[in-house]
Amino acid sequence: MSDDVMDAPDPTDSDPTDSAPAAPFLPDVDAYLARIGARRPVRADAAALRELHVRHLLSVPFENLSIHLGEDIVLDEKALVDKVVGDRRGGFCYEINTTFAVLLRALGYRVSLLQARVVDPEGRLGIPYDHMALLVETADEERWLADVGFGDHSHYPLALDERGDQEDPGGRFRVQELADGDLEVLRDGKPQYRLEVRPRGLADFTAGAWYHRTSPDSHFPRSLICSLLTEEGRITLSGRKLITRTHGERVERVLDGDEEVRGAYRELFGIVLDELPVVAHDAVERNR
Repeated sequence: MSDDVMDAPDPTDSDPTDSAPAAPFLPDVDAYLARIGARRPVRADAAALRELHVRHLLSVPFENLSIHLGEDIVLDEKALVDKVVGDRRGGFCYEINTTFAVLLRALGYRVSLLQARVVDPEGRLGIPYDHMALLVETADEERWLADVGFGDHSHYPLALDERGDQEDPGGRFRVQELADGDLEVLRDGKPQYRLEVRPRGLADFTAGAWYHRTSPDSHFPRSLICSLLTEEGRITLSGRKLITRTHGERVERVLDGDEEVRGAYRELFGIVLDELPVVAHDAVERNR
């Protein structure tokens, strides 16, 4: 410690704005609504939330291309909205659930970020902050679980306080309370993720996002995914494999050449790429 002694700051000399919370980021709401093909709701109620939720899923793909394009992923509201709205891209849960939260708040909803741990097919839990979901409160004080960043999941928000089955075009969902107070979200009887109900800040998810960008134990650095809900089912591009589900029927096709892959990104997902992504894990292995 230095021998120099400094006078303690006089609290009366401080600028009262120094400790004021940062102003919330306000997006261009009209541009965001145009991006997802939705009208501005008259009020922040459950019906409008349902429409916004499904329109988002039909317009903004779940994708991890940034990891394989060498693009930085910054958990910053403006940067993420610029990516989704300005660049007409998608993202994974931390990105597109964050931008959806920004939109909902601007429309008058109260939104909290919730952390969740994904349950794998063997029943094992992922890391803390493995996933981000949203607690949305309407003008009528109803509480909904919104999640546009889990890929193939519910099309509509789930009633957070309902403990019975909830029918959805994506399946039969249930939110059940566990002994420790956490919630478990099930789809067709199978656990999807375990949810904490304590609100979190965006910065809390930094370690989870870093893990899923870099860890060989995460599937994101090891594979390419770009997936979008459609009116008839779902389309997914995994590397060069195009998977189309239409009314329950699944068709797979391997695309022929870079130009066809680039065209699929453009025509099916609205993503224009100057260069195609290269799987990050494969690139590392080739450079060893």
